[in-house]
Amino acid sequence: MMTPPSKPLFWRDTRMPYVELRKVEDGRKVCYAPHSHTQWSLGAITAGESNFRYRDDRHHVRAGTLVMMNPGWMHACSAIEDRPWGYLMLYVDAGWLTALRYQAGLLEAPHWQDLATAVIDEEKWYQGYCRMAACLLDPNRDLLDKQTEVVEYLSALMHELAGQPARLLARAPATLTALASYLDEHASDDISLDDLCELSGYSAGHLIRAFKRHFGFTPHAYLVNRRIQLGQHELKNGTPIAEAALNAGFADQSHFQRTFKRMVAATPQQYRQPSLEQ
Repeated sequence: MMTPPSKPLFWRDTRMPYVELRKVEDGRKVCYAPHSHTQWSLGAITAGESNFRYRDDRHHVRAGTLVMMNPGWMHACSAIEDRPWGYLMLYVDAGWLTALRYQAGLLEAPHWQDLATAVIDEEKWYQGYCRMAACLLDPNRDLLDKQTEVVEYLSALMHELAGQPARLLARAPATLTALASYLDEHASDDISLDDLCELSGYSAGHLIRAFKRHFGFTPHAYLVNRRIQLGQHELKNGTPIAEAALNAGFADQSHFQRTFKRMVAATPQQYRQPSLEQ
């Protein structure tokens, strides 16, 4: 059965848990709410054009453009006036990519370092990306072939980007960093603004403004984003949708499904059972 152009297609392989690929041929109905990923993300616009929001920056991207997003950085993407557009998106485990960069001599220590670049318009990198994606999506290509394509392409790209100066972001105060860690660790709990004010010593208004300035989200939006990440992890592990919703901190399955669709631009069922899984 052919996949409808507007339906997202997911590729995952348990033998390559450090990467997953998403393909959308017609993204006119795809509109992401601001969100972030735990992975580093690399996308290719394969048709049409769209708006790409990346923290405080806005980009108008079109076919032949690559976009990339650091782990934890807020971003969103949407169609332009119902014009058709398509894309591929590769999600790469940050720990795995850190090791790749460190082993290549591109990092002084085996710790994640954000990449400055958000957009690349060079044809050779776009064409190389499309070849790599085609390899992953081809069920007739060997595992070693797919692993080689991913490592060769990402290694070359990391060397290309290594010479560019890192974009320095203002470091969040220790109090806010501790608060974000608290939200990470208690994402499935019922947390109130009063709780966060007591933990931080900030007033409600100051807390919301300061948190959003440093993390790109209000504390509530950060918490919801984290819950969706937990839900994705549960679904990839085969957890039933209703159980995944509860484990991620949602009161009911319908709320989880609505929020998941708004932020992932796919239903939990589409994400849980990818169209192409080895």
